Amino acid sequence: MGARYPYYVLNDSPKGQQIQGNRARRSPDTSDTSDTSDTFDDIRQGFVYERVPHITLKSIASNLEIDVIWSKYQEILSSIMKRLSRSIGVHFEEWNMPRVADEAWSDEIKMIHSEWWEHRSARQREINSSVASEAEFEYLYDHPYDDKSKVRVAGPFTVESVSPYRVLAADGDDGFVDPQAKPWVNYGAPQDFASMILENLRSSGVQQARKEDRISFSSVLPWPGDLICADGHYFEGGSDVRIERRAAIMIGPEFGSVARPDLVAAAKEAAEGGFDALIACAFNFEAQASDLGSLGRIPILKARMNADLHMADDLRNTGKGNLFVVFGEPDIDVFPAEGDDSESGQIQVRINGVDVFHPSTGEIRSDNADGIACWFIDTDYDEESFFVRHAYFLGANNPYRALRTTLRAEINREAWESLHSDTSRPFDRPKSGRIAIKVINHLGDEAMKIFRVKR
Repeated sequence: MGARYPYYVLNDSPKGQQIQGNRARRSPDTSDTSDTSDTFDDIRQGFVYERVPHITLKSIASNLEIDVIWSKYQEILSSIMKRLSRSIGVHFEEWNMPRVADEAWSDEIKMIHSEWWEHRSARQREINSSVASEAEFEYLYDHPYDDKSKVRVAGPFTVESVSPYRVLAADGDDGFVDPQAKPWVNYGAPQDFASMILENLRSSGVQQARKEDRISFSSVLPWPGDLICADGHYFEGGSDVRIERRAAIMIGPEFGSVARPDLVAAAKEAAEGGFDALIACAFNFEAQASDLGSLGRIPILKARMNADLHMADDLRNTGKGNLFVVFGEPDIDVFPAEGDDSESGQIQVRINGVDVFHPSTGEIRSDNADGIACWFIDTDYDEESFFVRHAYFLGANNPYRALRTTLRAEINREAWESLHSDTSRPFDRPKSGRIAIKVINHLGDEAMKIFRVKR
């Protein structure tokens, strides 16, 4: 909640339809701007953009509305002109009508003269508007209309996209060909993505919510497994008793996400190899993989890799960056809504904190909700896409004051308390039989957990 941004008028909204109707000189699709029966505020329909008309002689000559506007005003202008001519005793035509009234004229004559020019200017404005509405135009996509009645408050965010696949050409013998390669260029050995990740993992370690929970490896050695590629050694316990533990390290794809079956197979392989924990390093994890915290005795730590590792060759490996960050499994309770004991009634969700693996003791510790920035609920999860239906912001460092400062206005305390809560508002049981909760910490890392709920 760090800055204010303009809220843009949606094309699929009553106000957007009103603006489109005014520009096209026609009645909007919704006659009453307060009626939302024909609009759905669908952002996929785009925004209302400013536009620039391309007025040509052809568009003017083919506009039949100009004659209608001219005829409508001509009768009014002729009547006023005759009154003015009789009052002064001089015959005026439109072409010789003075722009500025003579000082010798009376106040009544000056009012008639001013009235004529008002109608004359109104006629020209209406003609110009008609020409602009009928002419071809281009949208200015960098100038959407602002909705001054609303304000959008958000923190810094980025949008990143990578291709999930690479295309390689093949020659006549079905051999792969690099289309950019030239025969006279001496190419070096291709970069090994796994080796680069292990090198940074060896120096940076794995960071968790607290600095003291950082996993520092004494050694990271290659491991000849199917999904496990390295054997990482770290020490567990305090300064008096230090026990060396082994962590199986799995590296996800450079372009893609790690699925739940991959984590299950890697955990089984770690158990067979006698490892104490599994650390899965990946840029992204699928939703179904987020709620898998352990398999048998093997705890599964999902370390999200920093996007800077895509350009690791251009960065200095200082070992101080948070390149591998673990965000544990959220500790969540789902219970019937207060005062509703029936199985078909409404339910509520309470978030207690996040379960974090503590390397010094080898235990999974439950932290409170202070480390959570915000959490969202999809009250009817379809196992394909997460749709935010409830949003709650726990924040830190007095978020109420920060939001009030950003908005430069007072905020309803009751409305804020309904959002600043670790317990959700009551909601109906899902038709799909599942709900999903997504939790985000102050570093931007997220975890999702799915619950089955009886209808």
